[in-house]
Amino acid sequence: MRRGAGGKPHRREWLVFGLAGLLLLAAAAVFAGREGARRALNDAAADAQIAARLKVAVLRAEIEKHRSLPVVLAEDPDVAAALGAPGNDRLIEAMNRKLESLSRDTRVGVIYLVDRTGLTVAASNWRDDTSFVGQNYAFRPYFKSAIAEGAAEHFALGTRSNRPGLYLARKVGNGLGAVVIKVEFEALEAEWAEDRDPVMVTDGKGVVLLTDRADWRFQTLAPLDADTIAAVRASLQFGAAPLAPLAFERLPDGQLRIGGSRHIDAVLPVPTTGWSLHLLRGLQPGLRQAESGAALTAGLAAAVLLAAAAVLLRRRHRAAEHRAEDAARRQQLEAEVAARTGDLTAANGRLSAEIAERQQLQDELAQANRLAILGQIAASVAHEINQPVAAIRTYADNAAVFLDRAEREAVAANLGQIARLTDRVGAITGQLRNFARRGPRASSAVDLAAVLDGALLLLGPRLRRQGAVVQRALPPGLPRVQGDPVRLEQVLVNLLQNALDAAGEGAAIEIAGSAAGDEVVVTVADNGPGIPPEVMTRLFTPFVTTKAAGLGLGLVISGDIVKDLGGTLHALNRPAGGAEFTLRLQRA
Repeated sequence: MRRGAGGKPHRREWLVFGLAGLLLLAAAAVFAGREGARRALNDAAADAQIAARLKVAVLRAEIEKHRSLPVVLAEDPDVAAALGAPGNDRLIEAMNRKLESLSRDTRVGVIYLVDRTGLTVAASNWRDDTSFVGQNYAFRPYFKSAIAEGAAEHFALGTRSNRPGLYLARKVGNGLGAVVIKVEFEALEAEWAEDRDPVMVTDGKGVVLLTDRADWRFQTLAPLDADTIAAVRASLQFGAAPLAPLAFERLPDGQLRIGGSRHIDAVLPVPTTGWSLHLLRGLQPGLRQAESGAALTAGLAAAVLLAAAAVLLRRRHRAAEHRAEDAARRQQLEAEVAARTGDLTAANGRLSAEIAERQQLQDELAQANRLAILGQIAASVAHEINQPVAAIRTYADNAAVFLDRAEREAVAANLGQIARLTDRVGAITGQLRNFARRGPRASSAVDLAAVLDGALLLLGPRLRRQGAVVQRALPPGLPRVQGDPVRLEQVLVNLLQNALDAAGEGAAIEIAGSAAGDEVVVTVADNGPGIPPEVMTRLFTPFVTTKAAGLGLGLVISGDIVKDLGGTLHALNRPAGGAEFTLRLQRA
């Protein structure tokens, strides 16, 4: 390079170098800012889709767990009897109480029966001021469709409760009427409200059905035509809601502008419903941060390049200077480069943290899928825990009597039984907790004799109270079976309880076991009256029972457990009298 007066570099060349460096910095900042915004937008859209899929899975699970209830109730002979005899006060009162109990146990809003004219004859809320009994719902689309087509689903605002919900209807018999349940989603909407992203669920017309924003409910994504509004008004589907369009502005890139802020609209269909779930992810803070971060990173990188170029340019003019001075300056420049590249290393670290966070979101999605089916085993756990709790109460009462008599050994024995039963309750609740944490468990080799000992221990007080005789015929060398000892004990307890209920006082129960090839066969027989033929064909159907106060769930639960373990459970009436249940399990 040429030198001017006084040995300084030519000022024109430095001016050109400086202008080129400024242009490079500006171009790098603009390009990096746009690229950073694009990547941030793509990442936000992907994250919003993951969050939306999670919420769709939870919403679908909430709906699916209630869909079988109207199907089962439509086959219930008590329901047909109540609809066939509307003037029978005794039948109607019994049905009101039954529906009230089912509504409480299944956690649905309301269950009610309407006759062929649309008049409600029985309802779970028969005690409330807003009872449906006596109300006529012939104008509701779900009633008309259920009578005409057999089944219907309809989301609407309650005319009595003024609360929205999903109505699931099923025709009873050949047109006696229909059974209807109302599923409400207030708890689910409350969970959505705890998240930062607004959520709404719309129907096929674009009307907002569910949302964590109360002011959006029953507004629309787009204006509705006059005929559609008139039809909705006639059915009272959304009451007096104005059905006005939401104050959203749809942008050309598919985003929404809400109150001056841009949002990603992550839309997913809700399977089997005809609904769509919208999750709205805000963009402004994240995009600004991504743009400024990318621009800063690019500027630093360009500055490093310019600094290196300046060093090279300056070194050309100082080639004749002392080597030691040149080495010192070079070390100083290398330190500056290392300081600036440290920012790049920090940016890479933030990127790695974001990748780890997305992996955690995927794991949480998998966990939510497991939790969604927990409702299927809740009845089983509640039904099983009642048995050791009842036994604990009996042993506690006995211990109090022995304590009054100063019979210390008997007290100690009863307390020991209580301790073992509390361990049993802990094992049952631990089973549910393990399922929620790790998913389904692997089965193991189980000693049936030990399982039977546990079942007889739980039922010992009742066996003695009824004067029952239990005859065991399990051979000493009976092979172990593949299964879960806690769940197998639950099955035996249910079978023994049914035998005691059927045989009554002085019951005689026979328990036998044998090996048959790859299977181990266990039979439980009683000397009761046997199973009526009309019940035998539907024995393993929910809510079918011969007990006055029974729910008809014990054998359904037992059959599901055995099937899950790879076995079978069958029943028959013995020629000599009484019922016999045969349990076939896989040999370990």
